[in-house]
Amino acid sequence: MKADTSAMPRPDTRRHSAQYKRGATGSRAVPICTAVAGAVALLAACGGSSEDLATEQAALVAQGQQIFRFDAFGDEAQWTDTLRIHEVIRTAVDPVTALSVGLKVDAEALPAAVVQGIQNGSVDLKSPATTVTLLKLNAVVGLKGTVETVNGVETLTRVGITCALCHSTVDNSFAPGIGKRLDGWPNRDLNPGAIIALSPALDAATKVALNSWGAGKFDPRHNVDGLSKPVVIPPAYGLDGIHRITFTGDGEDLAYWNRYVAVAEMGGQGSVSEPRLNLTIKNGTQDLVSAKLPALQAYQLTLKAPTPPAGSFDAVASARGKQIFEGAGKCVTCHSGSAFTDANTRLHPVADSMAEPESPSYASRSATKQYRTSPLKGVWQHAPYFHDGSAATLQDVVQTYNTRQSLGLSAPDMADLVQYLKSL
Repeated sequence: MKADTSAMPRPDTRRHSAQYKRGATGSRAVPICTAVAGAVALLAACGGSSEDLATEQAALVAQGQQIFRFDAFGDEAQWTDTLRIHEVIRTAVDPVTALSVGLKVDAEALPAAVVQGIQNGSVDLKSPATTVTLLKLNAVVGLKGTVETVNGVETLTRVGITCALCHSTVDNSFAPGIGKRLDGWPNRDLNPGAIIALSPALDAATKVALNSWGAGKFDPRHNVDGLSKPVVIPPAYGLDGIHRITFTGDGEDLAYWNRYVAVAEMGGQGSVSEPRLNLTIKNGTQDLVSAKLPALQAYQLTLKAPTPPAGSFDAVASARGKQIFEGAGKCVTCHSGSAFTDANTRLHPVADSMAEPESPSYASRSATKQYRTSPLKGVWQHAPYFHDGSAATLQDVVQTYNTRQSLGLSAPDMADLVQYLKSL
């Protein structure tokens, strides 16, 4: 079970020159978490009170939440000027269509009059004008729209995407696809390929490739090598204390992947360089990414893995499954520690992945050419499993390991192990 934290792929394959922001040594990027910890220690040494530090941290986290939810890093240049997605949304994407491709609506952003209108049918959910209204209200999770009055009509003139598009969903408390935000939860209903393929700027062959990805999947390497083999959208919760947070462990902290995603995938204004991929990208003439990385990471690290719902697993069977997890199942060999991963200490060769061999190999398209072990907290929530989504259920996961690794687990053993995984 491997996990990746990334956003939607960027169809533009052009490479530009830029320099990656490095630390004082000039040898490698300094993890932001290390820099923040050093700053906190310095403030404490200078007499800063714990209350002051807590207040500053809370403010940083609050800022990060706004960035995660509403900041497009200037990527409107990609989604509006290049892909012209705003034209499609304002003319052809009504709320029913939007929900059908996995877009979500934040019920808490809806005024009482809109809520009442949806309930009594006076708000037309089959009109693109309603989608424009929802964008004006900042109610469409992960989309940031600019709405202006043109010839007396409310018109969507620019649109961009935020981190929340792929890495948030809603609790469906109002209606399917409409509810309270659940930040960090992967939107496995989202169909990124189909959304990008709506662009009138793309050729037919590109649209065919994008439409083949399916719900809950995208290919974050598509912009690097032009291939098309998507992976599942990963959770962005439960990452506190885990340094390698991608399927392939390319970076040492969240800031690495946040920068890569913001620039290379979302099309944000800024630069990123990954020498291992021979990739250097610079978008625009200003940097709208770097200064936001500390706050964004601070917020993401507060996102805890969700606890399993009451009654969702058999506690007695789970206790037996724990013994199998730590014993005959050999799961703890890699899924170790409180985070159930050895990602901080090692990466694994391609042969260790239960989704391999595959063609093309996802690892072969990465910077490390290896895989990391996925954390298991909240694993009950984000089916399907393995980086390619080839295991539909936890039962499929356990069966695959039992067969591929010749574990010799009986059917009752596997059933107990599944119950334990559901309890995490």
